[in-house]
Amino acid sequence: MAVNYDFSRRYENLPVFIYNDQLEASGYLVENILTLLTQKESQGKKLVLGLSSRPAMIPVFELFAKAYENGRSFKNVVVFGINEYYPLHKDEIQSHYRFLKEYVFDLLDIPPTQVHYLDGNVPRSQVARHCTDFENKIASYGGIDVLITAGMGTNEPGSHYSSRTRLITLNTNTRISAASEFFGVDYVPNYSLTMGIQTILESRSIYYLAWGEGEAKAVKKMVEGKVDETNPSSYLQNHAQTEVIIDQAASAELTRVATPWLTGPCIWTEELTRKAVFWLCRHLDKPILKLTARDYNDNGMSDLITERGPFSKINIDTFNFLQHSITGWPGGKPNADDSTRPERALPYPKRVIVFSPHPDDDAISMGGTVARLSEQGHILHIAYHTSGNIAVFDHEVTRFLDFLHEISPVYGLDEEKTKAIFKQARKDMANKKPGEPDTLAIRQVKTMIRRGEAKSACDYLGIEPEHVHFLEMPFYETGGVKKKALSREDIQIICDLLESIKPHQIFAAGDLSDPHGTHRVCYMAILAAMEELRDRPWMKDCRLWLYRGAWQEWDVADVDMAVPLSPEEVVIKRNAIFRHQSQKDPAMFPGNDPREFWKRAEERNHNTAVLYDKLGMAEYQAIELFRVYREGMKL
Repeated sequence: MAVNYDFSRRYENLPVFIYNDQLEASGYLVENILTLLTQKESQGKKLVLGLSSRPAMIPVFELFAKAYENGRSFKNVVVFGINEYYPLHKDEIQSHYRFLKEYVFDLLDIPPTQVHYLDGNVPRSQVARHCTDFENKIASYGGIDVLITAGMGTNEPGSHYSSRTRLITLNTNTRISAASEFFGVDYVPNYSLTMGIQTILESRSIYYLAWGEGEAKAVKKMVEGKVDETNPSSYLQNHAQTEVIIDQAASAELTRVATPWLTGPCIWTEELTRKAVFWLCRHLDKPILKLTARDYNDNGMSDLITERGPFSKINIDTFNFLQHSITGWPGGKPNADDSTRPERALPYPKRVIVFSPHPDDDAISMGGTVARLSEQGHILHIAYHTSGNIAVFDHEVTRFLDFLHEISPVYGLDEEKTKAIFKQARKDMANKKPGEPDTLAIRQVKTMIRRGEAKSACDYLGIEPEHVHFLEMPFYETGGVKKKALSREDIQIICDLLESIKPHQIFAAGDLSDPHGTHRVCYMAILAAMEELRDRPWMKDCRLWLYRGAWQEWDVADVDMAVPLSPEEVVIKRNAIFRHQSQKDPAMFPGNDPREFWKRAEERNHNTAVLYDKLGMAEYQAIELFRVYREGMKL
């Protein structure tokens, strides 16, 4: 009997299920869990869950809470937390226990006696015993039925396959990644208590979650790579009941998504054709117009020639597409034929608004293009969604407070409100503990610092002071890394600004992999506002352009506009970034890349220019890339 085999998954060593977005994927998972819970209840048994406390779990937990609100009881659920920072009290805001408490235990009717966690406050002399007791407690329930996670606890590279629950030293990358939670890497604990690899793999079922393009490389390595102790998540390949549940963005590096022609027949759309041609150029280190029929045939792309050939036509069409994406006039060139240009010539000058999630994303991501738009006479506005105050180090506050203290008697400053804020901030700074959230007064000072830096950068780039807008959207202003949900008030702020400007061009961050998700929320707010305003007459002549910045770059096959920068313009961009002094030496939230943002930006823009050169385009110093928003577009 013939067996149907999905060759598109031929490189995958784990079952991977790709969904359109986090909500759809989480819905599938929660439905499975609730079904299993019902089965357990009918058998008079409890459902034992192992739960991660990473942000990727939030949509799952929110659906659990919704099910409870609709009458579903969770009294038969037992929960084991997977890991905890050490040393750290369970009530600290960075605690994994507190995360689960706020998102799960406080919202569901799970009995407290059925909640088990690793205690980051246990004395060091008792840690080994505590870990053994934790293992014994799992065993007393007959093991974990379902483990839902977005990682392997804190099992660092090198963790042994047979490892059990234990104290582990966190490596540098892990502590840098956690810096946003602790308001600086210096305050991140050096250790963690974690379930071991063997403990995790003894779970009867495992669901591994990953959202966003920032997870794409890790997903590929876990799913398609070899089992290797340097990559603990690869151990899941040895587990019989693991499902990897991801959204479209997290699937971007999988072979069946990135290079589907290597797995079997494809539907050759124009976009996939370009993607394949650019891949072939990089694979063979050849420019587009030097590719031959044999190059296509020898690399699994003979079907492309059959369907859309001959190869010479494919080469020329792809070359022309790439060439037409390049423009030195990001706002459109007046009095020019715009039939092959990415942006229309008229109207000129255009009203342009650049949205920046934090007070430096505009400079980091498209500083060269901002300078070009300003120089070319467009009516340019910059709008900062958030204050960015949590990304300012405490020592910056101390420096500014000292400055105010020194200058006040010299100039006789008597602005009562400002003086009161700084006076309270000095008092709060004296009482603040490392890693503790900022008080309102400290946040206000940090907001002033970032506003001043942003104004300085905008002034340097030639933007009128009255065209610089600080929106301070409410979802962000919580004083901590955990944000509120996007609200009607947030969206209305965007609507009001757009209505007042009536822009012809909007530039927004399509870079959704920043460490704490602010970019994603800001992007969704813009889309929601544009949807509300879609019937306004000015919207019919408005385009939304998406940039990317410090975390990722567009695939060249998807690019609609490429703005080349000269060596002098690269320096202008660098100087604009330098105006954001509180984000240098180093930034508080660097993610997994410890380099300063200006270094990342210059390398990325230069590498893009090198790629264009290798593909057969003119040689430039650097290039900034943009995509135009289309209805239903997936990032």
